[in-house]
Amino acid sequence: MTEEIQFYLSEAEESMQKAVQHTGSELTKIRAGKASPAMVEDLRVDYYGSPTPISQVANISAPDARTLLIRPWEKNMLGEINKAIKNSDLGLNPQQEADAIRLNIPALTEERRRDLVKQVKNETENGKISIRNIRKDVNDSLKKLQKEGTSEDAVRDAEGKVQKLTDTYIVKIDELLSKKEAEIMTV
Repeated sequence: MTEEIQFYLSEAEESMQKAVQHTGSELTKIRAGKASPAMVEDLRVDYYGSPTPISQVANISAPDARTLLIRPWEKNMLGEINKAIKNSDLGLNPQQEADAIRLNIPALTEERRRDLVKQVKNETENGKISIRNIRKDVNDSLKKLQKEGTSEDAVRDAEGKVQKLTDTYIVKIDELLSKKEAEIMTV
């Protein structure tokens, strides 16, 4: 196998790993009935004119399974954080205290659980699509190598390896899906 083919295979594997990691991080943002700082840490607030994630202007903690506590480092950020949470699609009602914002996470209804599972399936499908796109790009690059003179057998072997990588990483995304689905549907 040529050095170029090996390069494309390692690039494909690295890109597919990143796609799985990204899908996993997106799934952590979908709440499963428990309070998690990941739910709000990427919400953007206006911090002196620039949109900044809440996690960079405040401490976010989960004192118990149903509550998030957001303590901004500057008191004047309370209003901005409150507004960002209300404008988000989280459906949470922030309660502003003297120096913090408390978010009570309501228990999920059966209908809301099903909606969240749909959202999880959509997110994992996006991950699978990105893996398939990586496969397509690598196979296109391998076909170019064949036109440039690399042997047909070497290219065919490499395409087989790319397909095995694709199958492996699609299974990993399916595992993320089933784990998150079980987490959401557990009452």
